[in-house]
Amino acid sequence: MIPTLLAFLASYLLGSVPFGLVMAKLIKGVDLREVGSGNIGATNAMRVLGKPLGLVAFLLDFAKGLVPTLYFASFASDVNVHAPLLAESLCGVFAVVGHCFPLYLRFKGGKGVATGCGAIVGVAPMVFVTSGLVWLVVLGVSRMVSLASMAMGLAFPIAAWVLVPGVPVFAGACGLLTLLVLVRHRANIARIRLGTEPRIGTKKAA
Repeated sequence: MIPTLLAFLASYLLGSVPFGLVMAKLIKGVDLREVGSGNIGATNAMRVLGKPLGLVAFLLDFAKGLVPTLYFASFASDVNVHAPLLAESLCGVFAVVGHCFPLYLRFKGGKGVATGCGAIVGVAPMVFVTSGLVWLVVLGVSRMVSLASMAMGLAFPIAAWVLVPGVPVFAGACGLLTLLVLVRHRANIARIRLGTEPRIGTKKAA
């Protein structure tokens, strides 16, 4: 039982590491919470640091979800006795919770999209691929990263249910990730309703 609890704790603590915030501070000397959208995630890091370094921030946030499902979950394998993929799913959820509510930043974190993607890839890559196609389509139509991210989040549990049949635990974990993504996008939802949410290319056109 103790190794299982430690696996969940390690997943949360790794998820809590604010890589984008640290990169922006070390490279640009700025606090991501005070520039751009004020978010510590990869999207705001890309705005502040540029695309190459922003991609690095995304990959690091992605790894925060991938490593717990591939490695930490092996220490909680006894949990899988109760349901297949339960350990992997819970480690992924704890990592995303860490990103959204990080211990190191007084529980004020990012939106969980990149870390959630990493967690899902660690369990069922095709669920990520399918949901990623939804992200691309919605982004192409709306030109809003936030709306595309929420659409992808909604696609997670549906794709998990269809592509990983007979494992409701995984679909349920994906549902929890969806809930986290939507909750963390509350401000974006409000701006979308008001018609003030930024769109890709709007500033350049202006």
